[in-house]
Amino acid sequence: MKKLTLSSIVAVLVFFNITVKAQTSSEIKITTSSVCKMCKKTIDKAITAEKGVSKSSLDVPTKVVTVTYDAAITNPDKIRLAISNAGYDADAVKANPKAYKKLDDCCKKENEGKME
Repeated sequence: MKKLTLSSIVAVLVFFNITVKAQTSSEIKITTSSVCKMCKKTIDKAITAEKGVSKSSLDVPTKVVTVTYDAAITNPDKIRLAISNAGYDADAVKANPKAYKKLDDCCKKENEGKME
């Protein structure tokens, strides 16, 4: 009987933990200034380094990155800042000029349409 009660309590706690995490999970779509596949790698790396981000996927042709994050840990402004600090525009947040200068030439806005 004690095993059954303990198992039930553990099951309820696990379910509660999953439910709480699901309630704080959010998704946002951010328009970037990405140009090529190298941009995708750089942006995804910058975003996933942000605490609270669980998933990031940049669609290069549309320049839109979809980010899944824990709203209790981070927020859209911090995610946009991470993208800016990697050298890319993120919605209305302009790229950090120092980071932009460090990008490979193929990743700069003036090369848009020249790369895949």
